[in-house]
Amino acid sequence: MNDPVVVNPELYRVVFENDRVRVLEYRDQPGERTSTHSHPDSVMITLTDFRRHLRAGGHEVEVEMTACSARWLDAQEHSGTNIGTTPTHSIFIELKEPRPTLPGARRLGPAES
Repeated sequence: MNDPVVVNPELYRVVFENDRVRVLEYRDQPGERTSTHSHPDSVMITLTDFRRHLRAGGHEVEVEMTACSARWLDAQEHSGTNIGTTPTHSIFIELKEPRPTLPGARRLGPAES
């Protein structure tokens, strides 16, 4: 796993951690880009509006979210670029317990449920 705090320490910081979860704060400016990093299953909470371009395993998506949104994020490895005109400020609540094995594909980027 490419830990985002290690790979992108200028953008991510740990704000809380115990044996079940880790909470990260993410901040960037328009045009800034992350190196490839991994997240386990997580909940992402946006504190600002943002637009991002995400890349993973040959797939690319553009994501736009409004402030004060919460979304599920399947475990994934990706890189991203702030393609908006405003800074990004988000919180990630990363789960340390593995997900039960269920059929179905995981998706790149946040999901509605």
